[in-house]
Amino acid sequence: MRTIPPLQVGKYTFASRLLVGTGKYSDNETMKLALAESGCDVVTVAVRRAQLATPTGGSLLDHLGSQYQLLPNTAGCFTKDDALRTARLGRELGISDMIKLEVLADQQTLLPHPTQTLEACRVLAAEGFTVLVYTSDDPVLALELESAGAAAVMPAGAPIGSGQGILNRNSLEIILERAKVPIIIDAGVGTASDVTIAMELGAAGVLLNTGIAGAADPVAMACAMRHALIAGWWAARAGRIGKKRYANASSPLTGLITPSREAVGIPGE
Repeated sequence: MRTIPPLQVGKYTFASRLLVGTGKYSDNETMKLALAESGCDVVTVAVRRAQLATPTGGSLLDHLGSQYQLLPNTAGCFTKDDALRTARLGRELGISDMIKLEVLADQQTLLPHPTQTLEACRVLAAEGFTVLVYTSDDPVLALELESAGAAAVMPAGAPIGSGQGILNRNSLEIILERAKVPIIIDAGVGTASDVTIAMELGAAGVLLNTGIAGAADPVAMACAMRHALIAGWWAARAGRIGKKRYANASSPLTGLITPSREAVGIPGE
């Protein structure tokens, strides 16, 4: 069976190209089962919600164990300074010097603030962080973030938690065409076909949370997401057929031999 090569982001290697969040699950047991079924080896953890001070066995990190690479994020930060403070806290607590940078513009849209995100990315990269940065589907900003030192750029497929899938294929294709760092589609994924589309576009990976955690059966959806990513990866490299307006028979219509009446059991005249 063919296997997908690992994803290299800065100095880190991800065995799976599906990155999964740890929020919004109904309980920790469901979360653990879904993460295992997804096949992921990188999970995102909100530094502000990790509850590291809880008694042994009660924190999120205790439930996750040691089998996953942790990707702390700055979820809930609305200013550059708040995001920088949160990222540094995650490193000081020993979670990781890899960070998913989010600097949101407002509570209603949860869209990234472009200038503050860019400034925070530049500072964290200079401080030695491996920065995976959440951004909009703006091709110009994606290049600016790459120039600022981002190890991976993570444009949104759709607004966070919306489940709308891949809304702007054209912009994402431009981002992918010009990037020299991995492009990981982040946010808005609602179902397995969205993951396949992202990978068919040429994405290096997909990060999602609500699409699994909010499903009626998160464990089954995690399984679907894993296989969807594999399907999309290979489809992108297989070379799909061109689209045509009219039908095109699978079997050739030229060079056919017309059988005689006797050959098909019809009496001669």
